Amino acid sequence: MLEELTEKLERTLKKITGQGKLTEANISDTLREIRRVLLDADVNYKVAKQFIDDVKEKALGKEVLLSVTPGQLVTKIIYDELVKLLGSNNAELTLNPSGLTVIMLIGLQGCGKTTFSAKLAKYLKNKKRNVLLVAGDVYRPAAVNQLKILGSQIDVPVFSIEGSKEPVTIASEAISFAKEKGLNTVIIDTAGRLHIDEEMMNEAVAIKDKVNPTETLFVVDSMTGQDAVNSAKAFHDKVDFDGIVVTKLDGDSRGGCVLSIRSVVDRPVKFTSLGEKLDSIEIFYPDRLASRILGKGDVVSLVEKAQEHVDEKEAEELEKKLLANKFDFEDFLKQIKMIKKMGSLSSLLSMIPGVGSAVKNADIDDRQLVRVEAIIHSMTKEERANPKILNGSRRKRIARGSGTSIQDVNRLIKQFEEMQKMIKMLNTKSGKTNMLNIAKKANFNNMKFN
Repeated sequence: MLEELTEKLERTLKKITGQGKLTEANISDTLREIRRVLLDADVNYKVAKQFIDDVKEKALGKEVLLSVTPGQLVTKIIYDELVKLLGSNNAELTLNPSGLTVIMLIGLQGCGKTTFSAKLAKYLKNKKRNVLLVAGDVYRPAAVNQLKILGSQIDVPVFSIEGSKEPVTIASEAISFAKEKGLNTVIIDTAGRLHIDEEMMNEAVAIKDKVNPTETLFVVDSMTGQDAVNSAKAFHDKVDFDGIVVTKLDGDSRGGCVLSIRSVVDRPVKFTSLGEKLDSIEIFYPDRLASRILGKGDVVSLVEKAQEHVDEKEAEELEKKLLANKFDFEDFLKQIKMIKKMGSLSSLLSMIPGVGSAVKNADIDDRQLVRVEAIIHSMTKEERANPKILNGSRRKRIARGSGTSIQDVNRLIKQFEEMQKMIKMLNTKSGKTNMLNIAKKANFNNMKFN
């Protein structure tokens, strides 16, 4: 997430963090470079200028210039101003504790609105809400079918009216249907366009006037850069929304819109969405994103993901096996499945302090995990429990069965053996001393497949 921005900011700030004394000149030089980094990341020009002005005012104060660690103080000022820019506090979704909650999603076509509606439905269903999805995009037939497929995957009903071209009527009847069925949350997926037009805006206003939604969320594609901010302003001026959802932050986006959009429309970002998985939705925390942008990670979110997706009893069993040096390929497979539930490898690694910018340059591919799973699945139960019996002929059979090469199988087995050595070492008194040497050999990123 925003690895390119993180890498450039880390590189710029590194120049001043190690210096014992700062002057107005080198602070100004650093801020000029940061301004350039922000503009390269598609941050709105006015927003970038105001941000630099605010940082400069604080950074040129006596407290910084006379500090023993001035570089660290400047970094802290930048962090504080980033948090302020992003919204200071997280803005929660408004949900009626009793009665019906109606959430209306608006945005341009292709922004990920339909997929996000299903993600939000799953998120709210996990919060014990009874959800109804509404297929309000009548101009794109695939949208209705897509929503029905997504709804079936998460076991959430989808309301649509076959052949209807009246989105206002569909939305209104969906509300009646939800009340009749005792559902307490309605999510309306409205139509998008490839560009902003008057007809589209008027339709969104008509739906909003008819159903009076509890929340209207503007969904925006982070990869559209400055256009995201422009479209947000156009929608806000006409429809007036309550919050923002930023999608595709895991893609090849420079991420500037997430830093600009709140300032331009004065509405909070409430969610971010990464990837196609229906559980890849995150509540937006300004302080956590600011920490990630500066390469400081986001340990709190990482722990929350682990608590949400990892089975506590299963994790305890794995820990016992690790401590008893009984960790085998069956356990390794369980561990991989746990990791996959939590999200992509790159998004998880970006939450670890000091790793964020390195993720961009590392050859991290989630398909590697799929190949590892295929290799382990091609082993017999006996082979998984006792890898020492994996001779040449067995390895050939596993390679054929998994659709990989013998080199891939050999590489995985070698990595696994190195990991077992590390576990064994950690259980000895001298383990901590030698741990780093073995860790280098067992580096997961070296487990590449051709």
